[in-house]
Amino acid sequence: MTAASAKAAKTSPERGGRSRAPRAASVPRVGFVSLGCPKALVDSERILTQLRAEGYAISPTYDGADLVVVNTCGFIDSAIDESLGAIGEALAENGKVIVTGCLGAKGDIVRKAHPGVLAVTGPHATDEVMQAVHKHLPQPHDPYTSLIPPQGIKLTPAHYAYLKIAEGCNHRCTFCIIPSMRGDLVSRPVGEIMQEAENLVKAGVKELLVISQDTSAYGVDVKYRTGFWNGRPLKARMTELAGALSGLGVWVRLHYVYPYPHVDEVIPLMAEGGLLPYLDVPFQHASRRILKLMKRPASAEDNLARIRRWREICPELTLRSTFIVGFPGETEAEFEELLAFLEDAQLDRVGCFAYSPVEGAAANALPDHVPQELKEERRARFMKLQEKISGDRLRRKLGKTLTVLVDEAGASGAVARSSADAPEIDGVVHVAPADGLKAGSLVKVRVTKADAHDLWAETA
Repeated sequence: MTAASAKAAKTSPERGGRSRAPRAASVPRVGFVSLGCPKALVDSERILTQLRAEGYAISPTYDGADLVVVNTCGFIDSAIDESLGAIGEALAENGKVIVTGCLGAKGDIVRKAHPGVLAVTGPHATDEVMQAVHKHLPQPHDPYTSLIPPQGIKLTPAHYAYLKIAEGCNHRCTFCIIPSMRGDLVSRPVGEIMQEAENLVKAGVKELLVISQDTSAYGVDVKYRTGFWNGRPLKARMTELAGALSGLGVWVRLHYVYPYPHVDEVIPLMAEGGLLPYLDVPFQHASRRILKLMKRPASAEDNLARIRRWREICPELTLRSTFIVGFPGETEAEFEELLAFLEDAQLDRVGCFAYSPVEGAAANALPDHVPQELKEERRARFMKLQEKISGDRLRRKLGKTLTVLVDEAGASGAVARSSADAPEIDGVVHVAPADGLKAGSLVKVRVTKADAHDLWAETA
C-alpha cells in the first residue's frame, strides 16, 4: 500500500497480526516501510533492489515478513513522531525491526523510544542495512546453488586471515608507485569491515591481520564518517575500528601503520590486551634530509621519542619496520645516522631493501644515485647490526611463558607464532613435543632457546 502527502511518502506492509501463517517456500521475506522525502525514497529503492538482487522476497504484509525495515524521516518534529509511530507499529505487528534513515542519525532517539529494534543506521546506508539483514535473516547456504562460503574464498590457512580496510594511498612517496596503480585512498565502510571480520571469526579464524596501503589513514577520505555496526554508531577511524575489532575475541594485528600522531591512541588498547601488542610501522630512514627527499613524515628524533612513549605504556610491544638504504643522495654520514637510529630504537623485527629504481618512481630523477655495490654493502652492514639487536631481544624471552598460535603440527613438533610474530615475515616458535597440538590451537609454552630469528619452546 502506498500513500503520499506533502509531509512524507509512506510505503508499508499491511497489518496482519503477530502470528505468521506457515509458508511452503523457504525464501526469506522482508517487509518495508518507507517514509520521508524523495531522497529517502531513492535510498529505499536501492535497499529494495539489493534485497531482491540477493534473493530476498519483499512481503506486502507484516505477518508475511520475517523482519521489517523502516526507513525513517527526522527533518521536523511531526516527521520524527510519524517515524517513531511507524517503528512502534512494525514492532507490534511483526516484532523484528531494522531502522534506517535520517532519524537513525539523530543520536539514541530510536533506541530510547524503541529499545527492541534489531539495528539502527543513518541515511544512505544500503551496506549497513544489508549487513543487519544478513545478521538477523541470513539466507541459507545451499551447497548446490552457491559455491561461495559466507566468509568468502581465502588463500590463507583456516586459522588466520587478512582483513583489508582500504585501498589506495594519498601519499606520494618518491620511491613508490602504488598510487599510480591503485589510486588514492578509498576506505571501506566500517560496518562492512566488521561484518567481514565477524564472518571470518564465525568460520574459525583465530587471528585477523589488518592491512591496507596506509592503515592509520583509514577514514580520512570520508572525513571519519560515522557508520553503524550492530545498531550502534561506529566512526570510520583506525582507533575506533581497532576498538571494535578487539571485541571479537580473537587476535588482531595491525600492519602498515604510518606514524601519524593518532597512532598513539591504539597503544593503550594493546596494553589492555584488546589488540596484539604489535605495530608494523614503515619508518624507511632516520635522516631528516633523506626522509624529506622520500616525502615521508617525522624525523628520527620524533620517532625515537614516540617509541619510548609507546614502550612506557605497553612494555610488551613488538615493533616491526622496514627501511631503504642507498636512496639517491644518501651519504655515508646519513647511513651512519640510520645505524645509530637502529641502536637507539631497538626494534624487534626489521626488513631492509637496497633502493631499486622502480619505473615511474619520482626518486629516479634525483641526483647522486648510490652505486649498486655500495647499496648492497650498506644493506649487509645494516642487517648485521639488526641481527644482533633482534637476537638480544629474543634472548630476553628465555624462560618466559608465552601464548602461541599453532600454524602446523606433526609428529616431530609444531611450528607456532607468538604475538610478536606475523605470518610469513617474522620468526616462529618451534614447539616440541607437540602431543595434542593442531593448527589453529592457542597454547601456552615456555621458551627454552633463542637465536636471531626464532624461538624454541615446550608446552607449559
